[in-house]
Amino acid sequence: MKIDGSTVLVTGANRGIGRALVSAFLARGARRVHAAARNPAALEPVVAEAPDRVLPLALDLTVPATIDAAAQAASDVTLLVNNAGTHAVGHLLDMDLGAVEDVMRTNCLGTLRVLRAFVPVLERNGGGAVANVISIGAFGGTPSLGGYPASKAALHLMTQAVRADLAPRGIAVHAVFPGPVDTDMLDYVARNEPAFGDFPRAPVAEVAAAVLDGLEAGEEDIFPDAFAAEVGRVWRADPKAVERRLSGIT
Repeated sequence: MKIDGSTVLVTGANRGIGRALVSAFLARGARRVHAAARNPAALEPVVAEAPDRVLPLALDLTVPATIDAAAQAASDVTLLVNNAGTHAVGHLLDMDLGAVEDVMRTNCLGTLRVLRAFVPVLERNGGGAVANVISIGAFGGTPSLGGYPASKAALHLMTQAVRADLAPRGIAVHAVFPGPVDTDMLDYVARNEPAFGDFPRAPVAEVAAAVLDGLEAGEEDIFPDAFAAEVGRVWRADPKAVERRLSGIT
């Protein structure tokens, strides 16, 4: 995927990896970046970075009408980055089931809704690429992270399935598996589960740059930080070892 001259949509663009991705795409020469978030007002600092190239967009993964409206508004997209998601910590057997359902509904089904809305857009524009930001959590069920790993595992398999469907349509599909990244989300997890505060955090700018490197290199599976790359190496050789490692983080 050539970034220079592309038109990109990034969901969850108001903070964390999403905001860093917007900056990275601008630096690599993207013609336009549609920055999407549930609350467009939260995108003001993002738009201020390049008001002539960044367009704010309302998009909530749990509200189908906002997804359909976004597909109408961003009809020039050639690269879709599904970054938005949610989380809730706790143990599956005793945490609020509604919180688990919300995570599954948002991270998996919400992303699928976005894909279904934007694949026709990409096709009309001559093809392009999709990047789904997943997590190394997809490779092991960390007990204290509730439904988050399960939602990311589902997103991983969904990414594989749509990759096979979209290849004949000229749309490449990439899976991105970050490790611990210096974001508000990890701050929240660490406050609730102190063990996560001990992990080395990758800077979001470096992670975003590595994601773009992987897209331009045509990598199907992108591990954009050192911790993720190590997990990826072990996962390819011994998936059970990764499962044991991640499930041991309680």
